[in-house]
Amino acid sequence: MTQSDNTAAARAAEVLREHRASIDRLDAILVYTLGERFKHTQAVGRLKAQHDLPPSDPDREARQIARLQALATDADLDPEFAKAFLQFIIQEVIQHHKKHQQ
Repeated sequence: MTQSDNTAAARAAEVLREHRASIDRLDAILVYTLGERFKHTQAVGRLKAQHDLPPSDPDREARQIARLQALATDADLDPEFAKAFLQFIIQEVIQHHKKHQQ
């Protein structure tokens, strides 16, 4: 390897470390954001249980999916991925709501 190759490899390794550090920070943000989101959805589940409301709201879910798909498009994220991600979260929330109703 030449000195130029070593310098390029070292710079590439540094850029890789920077990207990975950003990814790690963003992963932490995602986890804490989901934790905060679930605190609110659990409160919603308790409220629904107290007032004998159904654990799911298909109309709201459809609106949220459409909204997040539009946001995903704006963010250059695959809207189908955003839809699948939100559907996964919604199913988890519904399971929590059902537990509150037992």
